[in-house]
Amino acid sequence: MSALTLLSRDGCGLCEEFLEAFAAACPDLLPRLVVADVDSRTGLAGRWGNVIPVLIDEDGTALCETFFDETALRAALAEGAAR
Repeated sequence: MSALTLLSRDGCGLCEEFLEAFAAACPDLLPRLVVADVDSRTGLAGRWGNVIPVLIDEDGTALCETFFDETALRAALAEGAAR
């Protein structure tokens, strides 16, 4: 089971809303979720610092940006599983 990483920032209202929406819509995926401060990871801050919140997979591919989209997430996970 691969991890999903939510890149966020302390005090970010959109990040909090994203996490709440994710938890409500996808409780089955919560064990896979890691929440990380984008500013604590130099390579990620440069790439994603202006886009947060962003949900990425283990390969660094964005699955959802700015707002949680359950349909897009489930489609991306299904596509990844089919490979």
